[in-house]
Amino acid sequence: MTDKKGRILTGHRVTGPRHIGHLVGTLENWRQLQDIYDCYFLIADLHVLTTDYEHPERIQNNILEVLADWIASGIDPQKSVIVQQSRVPAHAQLSLLFSMLVTVARLNRVPTYKEQTQQLNLTPSLGLLTYPVLQAADILIYKADVVPVGEDQLPHIELTREIARRFNQLYGETFPEPEGLLSTTPRLPGTDNRTMHSSYGNTILLKDSPEETTRKVMNMYTDPTRIHATDPGHVEGNPVFAYHDIFNPDKAQVEEFKERYRQGRIGDVEVKRRLAEALNEYLAPIRQKRAELIAHPDDLRDILHEGTERARPLAEETLAEVMTRMGLLASEKLTSQR
Repeated sequence: MTDKKGRILTGHRVTGPRHIGHLVGTLENWRQLQDIYDCYFLIADLHVLTTDYEHPERIQNNILEVLADWIASGIDPQKSVIVQQSRVPAHAQLSLLFSMLVTVARLNRVPTYKEQTQQLNLTPSLGLLTYPVLQAADILIYKADVVPVGEDQLPHIELTREIARRFNQLYGETFPEPEGLLSTTPRLPGTDNRTMHSSYGNTILLKDSPEETTRKVMNMYTDPTRIHATDPGHVEGNPVFAYHDIFNPDKAQVEEFKERYRQGRIGDVEVKRRLAEALNEYLAPIRQKRAELIAHPDDLRDILHEGTERARPLAEETLAEVMTRMGLLASEKLTSQR
């Protein structure tokens, strides 16, 4: 992979099947990045425990669901390395070592810590507080140069850069300071026009049947000020049209719908029916591939095992280098991993 521009680490918490927000927000971007970067994609099962450690029975099934969604969406195990976080103990070990370099006060200032605590009504654990440190370890253990993230994750990337900088200053040049790579795709709203989130019940899953998808589309939030189909409607802030912009390939039709909607010359039902058709056409090949994958769970487990084993030597080499530099292993010649 020497012709690639650099190394990427990114991933998902395995909280359940992926939805169309994941598809357009991350997965389609990852698929393209595979041809440009040396990509490591992390099945982040340890991170699930930071907010939900009371349902261990869900994790193994969720791992397979997420993996099937990834591969069906174009993540190629031959082009990229898919890693199960918990199966490479070096992730957690490096996180512990990094935690010596970060103050509690600094972690308390990470915006997502307070947001998650409030939104999920949590009594925060130590694991949730140190979540960004484990995330830094995930990134730096592979010496990633680039991390595709949403804007809300940029504070985590900044903390990762601080940890890399602090380590390099104390122990010698070891880690790159990774850059965040923001998606150019606007965040897709949920079907109720709130943030798309599984806990809100406002998602369309990649695994949903065409009938289920159509039902969800027909129940979508539109313009609450529009009482009759003949009333002028608002296109801006209307998730039905946000979805049309992404999933309807007939752009002329989309513009015609918008104009007629603003003038009160088309009803919500017609606009939604066409959206359901377009969305089901868009998702059909993904659903077919996904069904084939999920029907063979042992094959999915083999893919994850093979990727994890490919990643393990690099992770262990980085950990050994860190432990040597920190005085925990006998000093020996440090070899480059780049």
